[in-house]
Amino acid sequence: MHIRDLPHPDPGVPDVRTGGRFLLWLYKKQLGGQAKALLWGLVHTGAVASFPVPVGIAVQAVVDRDGSRLALAGGLMALLGVLVTVGDTMLHRSAITNWITSVARVQQLLARKTTELGSAMTRRVAAGEIVAVSTGDLEKIGWFVEAISRFGAAALTSVGVCVALLVYQPALGVVVAVGVPVLALAVLPMLPPATRRADAQREKAGLATELASDTVAGLRVLRGIGGEELFLGRYRSASQEVRKAAVRSARMWSLISAVQVALPGLLLIAVVWYGVQLAQDGRIAIGELVTIYSAVAFLLYPLRHFEEIAMAYSFSRPSAKRTARLLALSRPAGGRLTDHGTLDGDLHDPVTGLTAEAGRLTAVVCGDPDAAGRLAARLGGQPAESEDEGVEGGEGAEKAAATPSVLLGGTPLDDVPREAARTAVLVQDKDPVLLSGTLGELLDVPASGRVDTAGALSAAQCGDVLAALAQASVDDSGDPMRTRITERGRSLSGGQRQRLALARSLVTDPEVLVLDEPTSAVDSHTEARIADGLREIRTGRTTVVLTSSPLLLDRAEQVVFLHDGKVVARAPHRELLRTHPAYRAVVTRETETEAAADAPADPAMATTTAPAGDTRHDKIEETA
Repeated sequence: MHIRDLPHPDPGVPDVRTGGRFLLWLYKKQLGGQAKALLWGLVHTGAVASFPVPVGIAVQAVVDRDGSRLALAGGLMALLGVLVTVGDTMLHRSAITNWITSVARVQQLLARKTTELGSAMTRRVAAGEIVAVSTGDLEKIGWFVEAISRFGAAALTSVGVCVALLVYQPALGVVVAVGVPVLALAVLPMLPPATRRADAQREKAGLATELASDTVAGLRVLRGIGGEELFLGRYRSASQEVRKAAVRSARMWSLISAVQVALPGLLLIAVVWYGVQLAQDGRIAIGELVTIYSAVAFLLYPLRHFEEIAMAYSFSRPSAKRTARLLALSRPAGGRLTDHGTLDGDLHDPVTGLTAEAGRLTAVVCGDPDAAGRLAARLGGQPAESEDEGVEGGEGAEKAAATPSVLLGGTPLDDVPREAARTAVLVQDKDPVLLSGTLGELLDVPASGRVDTAGALSAAQCGDVLAALAQASVDDSGDPMRTRITERGRSLSGGQRQRLALARSLVTDPEVLVLDEPTSAVDSHTEARIADGLREIRTGRTTVVLTSSPLLLDRAEQVVFLHDGKVVARAPHRELLRTHPAYRAVVTRETETEAAADAPADPAMATTTAPAGDTRHDKIEETA
């Protein structure tokens, strides 16, 4: 494949059982490119290995004063020089093509996996790990794939030179044939500790990258509490740990390099010493000695490729293992139902027993915020792998596979294609991401057309956000839609980001909208208006809001209370406040004992039992 043909039409289905199998699969996917690089490598190394022959002929011709043989040697050298130049150029071109195409294939696989998993990826794999795999690990994998062809050519040429020396001069050929394999294998005992040190360096680098990304993501908060120096100190400490690990790893690899220089040098000295003895005895001619010396000197060149492939494999194997582990993450994507019809109706989760009736606003209260996040992901068709966080390999996959699918109108979401499930059900995470670009681009999303941008922004109470963006417009147009929003919306407050993300979700207008704590960063008055706007704009559509806010709960047509991962109560908000102490404890943040003691017998008094200063109770009172 040529670079101009990238991206790959189909990157394929990788073998992710182990890192080694992944590397083998990657190699097999470009056998044509590897064969081309190996061919040009043989041309290059073969021409270099053949140089001792015309050199020996030239030396002997000078000794014998034979002009014709000297001219022949010069012609052979010129021909070999052309072959060396062409072979080296084409080998480099082919090898780099293999590197780029293999890295591009893995990048496409990672992009496809990111699209498949969505926001669930960062819940299952640390962001720093994903960044490290997408950058440093890809480089190491590409290095190994690219080095294979050069190593193969060097190995085949070395075998050919040893065989030729055995035939040409058996006495010295035996020394070389025995010594070269010993030299090639001499570094094997040092590779395991070198690999362990490289792994330690990579792990520390990943932790430092994760710390840096977390620090940048929370920079606004850190500045607010004056914590920049604290985190800067932590990063400096992590950076020093990476430096120490890198130096420790480099020392081992420098030792391997020293061995690869010292041992071949000793072999060369031994061959020259023995060859001189043979020449003094008249058993070989001077030209033959020069030829053998040049051939042995050439063998030092492919030995460097042995060192390179050993180093490339040692670095790429753990990188391939991490990449394979990332690519092994899965969720139902293909779907078994091709003719599933329109996806609508009640949304039912068999795991918790939750049922959100079609066309109604249902609020869900969970005592555990993490459980709420897992429920939101599952309602969107994402299996509950995060519940089994820390479970390795097949065990976690078996548990995820055993989890029954969420049903929409009686149709399991796992049984329909991923695109259809995502069109029908949209999940807005607790911490939604705003991509960089203008506000108009942010709201330019696939939509049903029923809800316009102005209506969505109004329902999400974004008036003050639009005014602030209009003032910050760089082109002085005063048009907030043309104002640029920084990556992740870091130039906005948390409440502003939440409201813009909510407006984006409302513009999409899916059949089912799942919102996880959509108003946790806004004030009570704004929250009340958002609750009213949400109920009005989502009329006739199924909406599920996971929240413990009394304002949102009071506007919901139905409230479902989950305890220990199961539905234990279903009723309007005020009725649950009056009759269910555990629900009241979660919503008002009292203990169950206090909630039971405070619960009034008269439901009309349910809004007057709040202690002074409790904001949650203030919100309850506002709903009365």
